[in-house]
Amino acid sequence: MVVFRAAAWTIGVGAVVCVLYFVPVAHANHQGHGSHADGETHPRVGTGYSIPGASFQIFLGQANDVAEGTGLIQADRSAAVETVREALVVLLQHRSDYPRVDESLAKEALAKVVIETTVVNDEGKAFPFLVVRTTQPGRVILLISAASLKEKGYLHHPETLVPVLAREFQWVASKADTAPKPKLVSGERVLKSAAIRTDQDIAALPGEERVRILQQLFDTYLRTVDEQKSLDGQPFYEVGSTAPVAPIHQDSTTKLYEIRVREALQKIVREPFFWDRTPKAVRSLLNGKVWTVAFVKIDQRDWATRTRVLPEEKAIVVGAHDQRIQPAAILVNTYRTAASDDPFYSDTQGLPMGALSADQLARVIASEIQHNIQEKSMTGHVAQDALTAPK
Repeated sequence: MVVFRAAAWTIGVGAVVCVLYFVPVAHANHQGHGSHADGETHPRVGTGYSIPGASFQIFLGQANDVAEGTGLIQADRSAAVETVREALVVLLQHRSDYPRVDESLAKEALAKVVIETTVVNDEGKAFPFLVVRTTQPGRVILLISAASLKEKGYLHHPETLVPVLAREFQWVASKADTAPKPKLVSGERVLKSAAIRTDQDIAALPGEERVRILQQLFDTYLRTVDEQKSLDGQPFYEVGSTAPVAPIHQDSTTKLYEIRVREALQKIVREPFFWDRTPKAVRSLLNGKVWTVAFVKIDQRDWATRTRVLPEEKAIVVGAHDQRIQPAAILVNTYRTAASDDPFYSDTQGLPMGALSADQLARVIASEIQHNIQEKSMTGHVAQDALTAPK
């Protein structure tokens, strides 16, 4: 079995593709969802290379003047095609180990893969990958820089490219998502519109319906990034690793961990295991009692997780029925390990919190909510937490 090690949000900033004689300018930005050029204007060059079980093909972009400065020869370009093809074959064969790959394949989100000489943004900065939207809703194109593959030593080594391509499918799934995005000012919640549910309703809902409600709360109420954005510019961990990795972009780590938190929360509300073992966690994510779950960086404290509850005088009114709530924030201290007396200690296997898989993280978060969201003294707890807020 191929072991998937989730890596960082390595392609954080998008680009304008400027490969001469191959594609016209294509606007794309990995930091947001702004306007994008018509992906269908990218002509297919030559015959596509098929991949067993895939609805898309790989195409090789036409060589251009840029190649002269990269040291690429035709053999390198051919090797890039074959290396990418072999890596994608592995991903498809083991798609169940790669949630974002599986999601993208199920939705047929990827229209094609195009290997270019180079991929650069509008400032002339080169990037190894770029995902651009097409005129077809829910369909995107993955552009890959052959020069980058050669520089990083991936040519003829598809096994080393597999985890890199796997992480790029986060962008394939994200850019192909046609769901309406929330139009919120930074820091703003739409409390009245928050679709919180009663405990009785939550108990009667199937797992997929709980996930749908949770996704609505992501748009209106439930934050998955801390207000201070304490992870901007900070290193990240690959899943299962204790070696910190420097981010490519200022917000790469923040975005990576937001994805991981959201995957974990969806597991909590969907899977029967959590309803059986930690039902309070499932209810609290959907009834409004939790309004933030986020990774943070707080160096001055050695705890791995923390529950912070708003004091009574700061209680909020939420939902169509104007329910008064003292919401809690569940914080995960990215670079800390669990203490031996933490209820989730065995689930972490001695890893830093930021190195946990989505499955492990789900158990940690669910345990923290189950054990701490109501038992803690709100007034005293909030007063002490004021000292540890990330700066």
